[in-house]
Amino acid sequence: MDEPDSPDRRNGVSRNDAEAAVRTLLRWAGDDPTREGLLDTPKRVVKAYGDWFSGYAIDPDDYLQRTFEEVEGYDEMIVLRDIEYESHCEHHMAPIIGRVHVGYLPKGRVVGISKLARVVEAYARRFQVQEKMTAQIAQCIQRALRPQGVAVVVEGAHECMTTRGIHKRGVSMMTSSMLGTFREDARTRNEFLGFIQPGRR
Repeated sequence: MDEPDSPDRRNGVSRNDAEAAVRTLLRWAGDDPTREGLLDTPKRVVKAYGDWFSGYAIDPDDYLQRTFEEVEGYDEMIVLRDIEYESHCEHHMAPIIGRVHVGYLPKGRVVGISKLARVVEAYARRFQVQEKMTAQIAQCIQRALRPQGVAVVVEGAHECMTTRGIHKRGVSMMTSSMLGTFREDARTRNEFLGFIQPGRR
């Protein structure tokens, strides 16, 4: 039976075992993990993983539990754009860096805008596939707010493509998830896409 998690144990894996795995990878890459410059690298990597993948310890739905209904009947589009994120590709463990644009049409309830950014952060700080992350963000907002519709557009630069393999820089990937009115009504969808265009301020 696994020991419970503690400051030195996470998800059933001890800190010592995690650091040993980093030393193994350093040796496999061709370096000496006992040389001075690499002695503390395993500790640093394990600490960085705790930050990069902190989203696994968070339920994004919790961020959207507190909503506000005193909005004087406001039922027009709410858009939060240019939410920066950093994630990691689950295929190569390489960084994905980009921006998320979120919109929804409220139906009696709204949520604090910082909570939308926190939802993005919670899903981004996991091993991800951009298409999956896009859908997860949209579905989370739909579940919590039950709005007329939700729109999510994600832009991402994938370092698994820029630093290895085909080595193509300056390429970004775009994904979208449109739910409810945004899927059914082209005018609503186009209004949202107009709001998030780069040149619009």
